[in-house]
Amino acid sequence: MKKPFVIDKCANCTARVDSVFSDLNGEQLEELSKEKGCNYYKKGQTIFFEGNKSHGIYCVHHGKIKMHKLGSGGKEQIVRFAKDGDVLGYRALLSGEAFSASATVLEDTSVCYIPKETLLGFIQKDPSFSLKVLELTCKEIGKTTEMVTNLAQKPVRERLAEVLLMLKETFGLTADNEIDVPLSREDLANIVGTATESVIRLLSEMKKEGTISLSGKKIVINDVQELMRISQLYE
Repeated sequence: MKKPFVIDKCANCTARVDSVFSDLNGEQLEELSKEKGCNYYKKGQTIFFEGNKSHGIYCVHHGKIKMHKLGSGGKEQIVRFAKDGDVLGYRALLSGEAFSASATVLEDTSVCYIPKETLLGFIQKDPSFSLKVLELTCKEIGKTTEMVTNLAQKPVRERLAEVLLMLKETFGLTADNEIDVPLSREDLANIVGTATESVIRLLSEMKKEGTISLSGKKIVINDVQELMRISQLYE
């Protein structure tokens, strides 16, 4: 189970510079530190479940999280990822709806919880912060629209190549050019929207072509330009 623990004050948080809270002033950061709660989750634990009511938002202090929905027949569909500084649950909170997806950690992760009253107080009193939240919402809608379009129109091979590029941009690469996120082949299939067997076959083909290398669950990116060509993405 999750356990409470202590994280440094928000003013000293390195993840905050990449979050919606980046421009808060000293007084606001002090209030945020006072009102937030912090929890530590082990790999595989779920932070919140699809269909539950939202009473606050979650800011990732350190770690990696997948957002996923249950489709027909109980099949999982991964809809987005979150990393250090990303905020989860704000759309459900602001709309008064239940969570539209579940959040499960991919590795040991620390998360801060900000109560509804605290967030709404910042929104009501600070137009600049309100604009940041609006921009964040619009960007998420744009990414969701793009994902839906790709699932509907692109062949599986193109979708897989685009997903590998997305994971590279989101989580970065290790010194050995490995995508720096622990994902199973089933996870990849759930992002791409296809069967696990299809992902395994396509990864094997890309490996034979030299575009990627495989070492267990790890995927090494050898040729970014080729992935862009396959996915029909262009700089």
